Amino acid sequence: MSHSQATDKMMVELRDLNKWYGEFHVLKNINLEVKQGEKIVICGPSGSGKSTMIRCINHLEEHQKGDIIVNGIPLNEDIKNIEAIRKEVGMVFQHFNLFPHLTVLENCVLAPIWVKKMPRKQAEAEAMELLERVKIPDQALKYPGQLSGGQQQRVAIARSLCMNPDVMLFDEPTSALDPEMIKEVLDVMIELATEGMTMLCVTHEMGFAKTVADRVIFMDGGQIVEENEPHEFFNNPQHERTQLFLSQILQH
Repeated sequence: MSHSQATDKMMVELRDLNKWYGEFHVLKNINLEVKQGEKIVICGPSGSGKSTMIRCINHLEEHQKGDIIVNGIPLNEDIKNIEAIRKEVGMVFQHFNLFPHLTVLENCVLAPIWVKKMPRKQAEAEAMELLERVKIPDQALKYPGQLSGGQQQRVAIARSLCMNPDVMLFDEPTSALDPEMIKEVLDVMIELATEGMTMLCVTHEMGFAKTVADRVIFMDGGQIVEENEPHEFFNNPQHERTQLFLSQILQH
């Protein structure tokens, strides 16, 4: 059972969200509300629209119809709103997206210095605290290429946290990792969750979903097919597409 620290404050709202790639209708009337402190895990087969949906939340993908509201700010064409939302929303990708020519520490301080105009000394001190939190302070002066995948992903998480976001989006953060590195990244995510971070995670890690999720959302064909709290979702899936997906994924 989940121990949510969710408040009534709405952090992310998707209303009748629709997106097309040319003729292909990739998101169909998505409605989702995420309260502050809620942990949402999004799963589903490849091509179901999961990643596209969370990438719309910080405008990495543009939606064509419907509303996205993040912490009361509507996501529209207004560049000021887009920038404001991006300051509130941290994102961790499948492939780390670190700058290879910058050290771990430089990767972490770049945005606070440039975007938040933070003094370098303060940015470095805060970054070191966060590297401590993801358990790799000793890697601060190395370059991403010198680290394992699991370490790089933890740097990516620390880098996102350096902007002090209100919401964290994770897009399959462990799917590019070797099995022995998955746990070290999930452990950091679990810690973040227990500290009350609002999180939306696209992942196939069902153990993680059972441990931290307040709700598990199953997507297929660009739609939310089913959503429920984890115990019900795993033990009593309602929709046959959900049942089929779970039977396939839980065999592995």
